[in-house]
Amino acid sequence: QVQLVESGGGSVQAGGSLRLSCTASGRTFSSYAMGWFRQAPGKEREFIAGISWSGRSTIYADSVKGRFTISRGYGKNTMYLQMNSLKPGDTAVYYCAADYRNYAAADLASWSYWGQGTQVTVSS
Repeated sequence: QVQLVESGGGSVQAGGSLRLSCTASGRTFSSYAMGWFRQAPGKEREFIAGISWSGRSTIYADSVKGRFTISRGYGKNTMYLQMNSLKPGDTAVYYCAADYRNYAAADLASWSYWGQGTQVTVSS
């Protein structure tokens, strides 16, 4: 059974940093693209960043480009999101996702597996 578990969320002041982790289990994820999404209260879930199965290709939403960095661990079953220069607008529940394909995509419906989410709160 595939399971994705996020960790690392919390509360931080504007301008601060957080590092989110996503640990995947249930199968080998070396052939899976992985991604991060977020959902703020009253808003739809949105794509933040994605990484290919190899870790060599990444894509970002314009809203986080230059501030957030996505990466994968050596064993490919872990994924990280380094978030710098956080803003109150980044406050949301952050979800990791995985899908059996080479490259990540921003299309929410195309992802097969989801974690339960971790809360990130940025205060001004």
